[in-house]
Amino acid sequence: MTLQLTRRHFLYGAAACAALPATAHALTESQARGMVNGLVGEINRVIASGKSERAMYGDFERIFKKYADTRTIAAYAMGVDARRASNAQRAAFTEAFTGYISRKYGARFREFRGGQLEVTGVKRVKNYYQVGTTAYLPGESPFAVDFHVSDNNRFFNLYIEGVNMLLTERSEIGAMLDRRRGDIDAMIADLRKAG
Repeated sequence: MTLQLTRRHFLYGAAACAALPATAHALTESQARGMVNGLVGEINRVIASGKSERAMYGDFERIFKKYADTRTIAAYAMGVDARRASNAQRAAFTEAFTGYISRKYGARFREFRGGQLEVTGVKRVKNYYQVGTTAYLPGESPFAVDFHVSDNNRFFNLYIEGVNMLLTERSEIGAMLDRRRGDIDAMIADLRKAG
């Protein structure tokens, strides 16, 4: 986007995410499409709202909490370190990670003026639905954004042209932990200020 919302950045932003869901047998194609249509509609409204960057942060955090499987996403982003974290640390990380994603990509979405997402198709893949969308950004060729939707009718992963958002975020969280020599509390404190 004008904003450096490149294909890779956009992937990070819409909010995003990759642990395998339990099962998707109770979810229908229509429900998965409806959920992503709702998500896309809210993203498009925020983008077109003309609000300031800071005002958008809260909107994107609300959207992320409403449509994303935040616990699954945060656990996957934390990786194997989630096993040694206490329940309180996991909860604090999930909260900090949600805010971090909202700030990180909310800043980029502000310059997404004139762009939009459009749902293009739904297909069953193993035990979840892949809902395909096309992103139309000012001055760029359209590109594919795929949401993976699990049985709880929330998205748990996001791909743009084969780039996996959650794996990227897991790498970034791992680097933050390395800088803090594995100190989870220090990493969470850093995450609250990051983005």
